[in-house]
Amino acid sequence: MASKKDMRRPDLVIPYQEPVAKSDSADMGSTLSQTLPMAAIFMRNRYMGWAAVVFSIQNWLGESEYSKSSSSSPGYFSVGMALMSLVVTYLPMFLPPPPGSQGLPTGTEAAPPAPPS
Repeated sequence: MASKKDMRRPDLVIPYQEPVAKSDSADMGSTLSQTLPMAAIFMRNRYMGWAAVVFSIQNWLGESEYSKSSSSSPGYFSVGMALMSLVVTYLPMFLPPPPGSQGLPTGTEAAPPAPPS
């Protein structure tokens, strides 16, 4: 009977205290996963698009409960944006611009040189 005696002492019990959440820390992974797709779209850089996909997937898989509750957009949204940046950068391979559109004046080029007088 002595072996079934409860050896735990109630005076040694330490109550659980939830750790304080860090509210002032900057989330660099979230920043990269949101800005890299936009930079890849603007610069039409495929390597930057692939880096955006990798960073956004890593950020999505590494989300904590606190970052889910405090974030303005879910993690899969940044993955979607990164994939969209890849679509935009690879789009000219599948839908090339029409011929002759490369040399059209846009109104932003320099003025022609003045004739000598």
